[in-house]
Amino acid sequence: MLNKYARAFFTRVLTPFAAFLLRRGVSPDAVTLIGTAGVMAGALVFFPRGEFFWGTIVITLFVFSDLVDGNMARQAGISSRWGAFLDSTLDRVADGAIFGGFALWYAGKGDDNVLCAVAIFCLASGQVVSYTKARGESIGLPVAVNGLIERAERLVISLVAAGLSGLHAFGVPGVQVLLPIALWIVAVGSAVTLGQRVVTVRRESAEADAAARGSEATT
Repeated sequence: MLNKYARAFFTRVLTPFAAFLLRRGVSPDAVTLIGTAGVMAGALVFFPRGEFFWGTIVITLFVFSDLVDGNMARQAGISSRWGAFLDSTLDRVADGAIFGGFALWYAGKGDDNVLCAVAIFCLASGQVVSYTKARGESIGLPVAVNGLIERAERLVISLVAAGLSGLHAFGVPGVQVLLPIALWIVAVGSAVTLGQRVVTVRRESAEADAAARGSEATT
């Protein structure tokens, strides 16, 4: 849901910036690579040290590259399969860095093995949720389902909670509980979304196989 409406809104907002970068000779692929590097730096430098506020600020500044690069490609008329592949692949890398950063904190100074495991589950389930759609589409199925928590929801929930939790370092009391709550929400929501996609692929594949058998029977 967030991915559908928020992407459309921010695409319109970022269109002038994308045009500015094109005029300066910046390529969409360069934006994709720089954006991913920025997200990884924010997640793996700040989060393992518990600096969630500043880590979230850095990540937020770079995460919009996911919208800017595609906007640039469309404006320049150079959209390609390679660009789509690179963007999708590096999205997985960025997501892994974010939840990996959370896991490193809880495995270290955060000292909470349960939350470390939850963060790792969020990392793994997010990758598998994306894989199920890609794999289903690769075998010719539409995978027509809007999951409960997809990539946009995972990022918004976890990063907003991390940023607010980071305010604890500035003396705001009680906010540090927000990140654990968010991780549990993302973990449960990702598991539900995975189930939704698996059920959808099973139904669509059964329908496709039945249609194929019916077509063979009439020939």
